[in-house]
Amino acid sequence: MAAIDTIIVGAGGRGLAYGRFAAEHPSELKVVGVAEPDLIRRERFLSEHDVAPDMIFDDWQSMLDGGRKLAATAINCTMDRLHFESTMRMLDQGYDVLLEKPMAPLLEENLRLVKKAEDSGRLLQICHVLRYTPFWQALREVVHSGTLGRIISVTHRENLIYYHMAHSFVRGNWRQEASSGPMILSKCCHDFDILFWILQKKVAWLQSFGNLTHFRWENAPESATERCTDPCPAADSCKYEATNRYVRDGEGWPQNAVSYVPTSAARLEQLKTDWYGRCVYQCDNDVVDHQTVNMELEDGTTVTLVMNGQSDEECRTMRWDGAKATLYGKFSSRGHEIRVHHHLTGEVEEIPVIARDSSGHGGGDYGILRSFIGTLLGQPDDSVTTARESLESHLLAFAAEESRREKTVVNMDEFRLRHGV
Repeated sequence: MAAIDTIIVGAGGRGLAYGRFAAEHPSELKVVGVAEPDLIRRERFLSEHDVAPDMIFDDWQSMLDGGRKLAATAINCTMDRLHFESTMRMLDQGYDVLLEKPMAPLLEENLRLVKKAEDSGRLLQICHVLRYTPFWQALREVVHSGTLGRIISVTHRENLIYYHMAHSFVRGNWRQEASSGPMILSKCCHDFDILFWILQKKVAWLQSFGNLTHFRWENAPESATERCTDPCPAADSCKYEATNRYVRDGEGWPQNAVSYVPTSAARLEQLKTDWYGRCVYQCDNDVVDHQTVNMELEDGTTVTLVMNGQSDEECRTMRWDGAKATLYGKFSSRGHEIRVHHHLTGEVEEIPVIARDSSGHGGGDYGILRSFIGTLLGQPDDSVTTARESLESHLLAFAAEESRREKTVVNMDEFRLRHGV
C-alpha cells in the first residue's frame, strides 16, 4: 500500500516533529512539500526530506494560490491565529487536514471549521496528541474497567515549569490574547479534551477564576533593567534571567526559539533585540499566569482543572476518586506514574505504562499521525479527534474564559444553544 503524501505547512517545532515520522516511516507517510516563511527553519526541514523545488513555498498562501491540490493531505502547523483562514482554504481545495491544536482562537471560527469539514466531506483531525500516549490510554483503561467504581470527583493539574511559562506565555508567541488566544485554550484544550475522552460525559455547569498575578511591571525587582542583556542588579537572584536560560551552544528547546544558529554568541546577540531578552516583569503580556476551572458533569461528577505557571516541574498530576478506589497519576518527561489505592483492602496497585516509541508528548506525536493515516484508509480508532469531537474541549475553554471575565457560573446547555452548537 502506497504511503499517504502530505505537505507540512509550518516547519517549526511541531512541523519538524511530524516530518520526522515520515522520515522514519516512509512506507506510511511521505512529505512531498513544505511551506515555511523562515529561511533557516525551511532549510533545516529540507535537510531531512527530499522535496522537489517546485514544492517548496515561502508561506501557506503561495502554496494555495495556484488553486491546485498538490498532495492528498496537509499537516497545518501554522500559528494559532492563522489556523482558521489557512484551513478553510485547504478544505476548499480538497485537502484532508491534520491541524495543530487549538483549532482556532475565536469560538465562531471553530464552529465554521467544523461545518466546513462536514459539508465538504473532508477529514479535519485535531492534534490532541495526549489521547495517543500509553500513559493516558492506560489511565482510561483503568477508569473504564470499573476498577475505581463510579467516578465521584477528579482533580487534574496542568503544571507549567516556571521557565516554560515565561518563555511561551510572557516573552513568547502566546503572550497576548489578541495575537494568540486565551491561555486556557492555548495550553489546556489538551486537558479538557483528555478529561472529556475519559469521562465520556458532558459538562453541565462551569465556573472559572484566574488572573495575571506575577508577571506584571509592579513586581519587577528594584532597578531592574528592561532587558536581561543590560547590566541588571537583580540578575544573580532572578530565576528568569534570559542569558542563563538561552545562551548556550548546541540544539534544543528553548534556545532554538532564540536562534537556530547553534552558538552562544549568536544567541546572546539575538537576545539584545528580540522578545526573549526582555525582563519578564516588563513585557507586553496579558494572558493569565494561573487559572482554575470547576465543572459539574451531567451525571453529578465534579471535576477541577488547575493551570499553574509557577511549577518546579513540567508535568500533569491528577487524582481520580471513585466509589471503590482512588487513582493517583503523574505524566512527566521525568517518568510516568499511575497508582491505584483500593479502598476495601488497602492494596496499592502500580499500573505499568509501556512506551511504544520515543516521539514527543510521551509517544503521542507519532500516535496522532498513525491515527490520521488509519482514518484516511478507512480504519478509524476510538481516539480520533475530528473537528466535531474536538469542538467540545474548545467550548469548555471559551466558557471558562466567559466565566473568568464575568465572574459568573456558566450553564453549558445554554452556552451551547447560544452559540448554535
